[in-house]
Amino acid sequence: MRKLKLDELNRPDVEEFKAQEKLPVIAVLDNVRSMHNVGSIFRTADGFALEKVILCGITAQPPHREIEKTALGATQSVEWMHYPDTVSAVDDLRANGYEIVAIEQAENSTMLNTFTPDQNKKYALIFGNEVDGVSDEVMSKIDQCIEIPQFGTKHSFNIVISAGIVFWDFFAKLRL
Repeated sequence: MRKLKLDELNRPDVEEFKAQEKLPVIAVLDNVRSMHNVGSIFRTADGFALEKVILCGITAQPPHREIEKTALGATQSVEWMHYPDTVSAVDDLRANGYEIVAIEQAENSTMLNTFTPDQNKKYALIFGNEVDGVSDEVMSKIDQCIEIPQFGTKHSFNIVISAGIVFWDFFAKLRL
């Protein structure tokens, strides 16, 4: 077996990426404090061709060296915007027809493996702060909550791991 060279991967350039059809998913970062996590979310959003990343509250914004360490240029390909608070972002997304979904451990959450996204809906997936999760104020405004099943001793996954799992699940269920 031989690893493929970069030029054999046939990836689109930035302009081709911007023009291609996107997964009907927006990632919303609710006060994410680590710039490395922010950059990794951008890179993962690029990999699954998400529509956009919305950065809220204290979440750092590009351009920033610490974001670029892990984004590796994805801040140039993935559309993004910043809101001073997550509630305003949620209100705008709902007004634009997005289903608001928190990725969180909560009462009456739906396990990711049993969730089936609707082909006719657009989704805003909210990922919370590394310590506090999705804020209570935002949780009061969601349409539903998805939880990733876990079987170990830790209480949660890192936000980037959670995003990768959920983005892949949505991509697989909507595109494959």
